[in-house]
Amino acid sequence: MPASTATYEATWEKLPDDFVLDDQPVDNINQPALAAALTESLQMAGKLPANALTMTNYGICANLNGRVVVKAPDWGYVAAIRVPRNEVIRSYTPKLQGDIPAIVMEFLSDTDGTEYSSKPTYPPGKWFFYEQILQVPNYALFEPNSGALEVYRLDDLGRYQLQTADANNRYWIAEINLFLGIWQGRRENRDGDWLRWWNEQGELLLWGAELAEQERQRTEQERQRAERLAAQLRAAGIEPDM
Repeated sequence: MPASTATYEATWEKLPDDFVLDDQPVDNINQPALAAALTESLQMAGKLPANALTMTNYGICANLNGRVVVKAPDWGYVAAIRVPRNEVIRSYTPKLQGDIPAIVMEFLSDTDGTEYSSKPTYPPGKWFFYEQILQVPNYALFEPNSGALEVYRLDDLGRYQLQTADANNRYWIAEINLFLGIWQGRRENRDGDWLRWWNEQGELLLWGAELAEQERQRTEQERQRAERLAAQLRAAGIEPDM
C-alpha cells in the first residue's frame, strides 16, 4: 500500500511512565522458546555486546502526529543502545535511546489477523510501522508449525523486498554479520523447526546445551585416547605414569 495514503510526522520521545502497555499473553507456547533460542546462541558465541539489546514481545515506540504508537515484535535485535539499561525496561524508543533495530521477527500463529498488515491509517499495521516509520532493514516472518520463513530487506526506495535464500537455504543479515536459517531438531522438549544463526564460515552458532555436549564429547575422546596410549605402553612393557 503506498506510503502516500498516510502522512506522519514521526518524533522520538520516551514512553510516558503512565502509558498502559498491552499486557496480553503471547499467542502460543512456542514463541518465548523460539525467541530465547535466538538470543542464547548469540550470547554463547560472544556476539551480543554489552550495549546490544534483544527484545521479546517488547514495545518499540514512536510518536506519530502527536499520538503514541507501540509495536511489539516477537524478537528483535538492536546493535547499540545509548542509555542505561534501566531506562529501557518497559519499552524502547529508537533514535532517542539508541539504534534502529537491525532486524525484527514475527512468529506467526493461527490468531494472526491484520496485525502484520501494511495498513497506513492510525494505528498503522506492523509492516507499515517497521518499513515506513522505523525503516528496520530486515523483517522476518516465521511460521513455526510449517517451518516457512520469509525474509524481507529494505531496498533503496525504502520498501521491503522478499529475499531469496542462498544455496544452504539461509539469508545473510549484513547488520549482524550472520546468516539466518531454519534448523530441525529438539530443544526444551520441543521437536520441530527453529530459527538459527550461522557465521560467515557456515558454522552453526551453538546453544549452551550443545556446547556442553560438545565439551563432554571432547573430554571423552581425550579419555579414550589416553587409555589407548596407556594400553600401547603396557604392551611395550612400559608402565605409564598416570
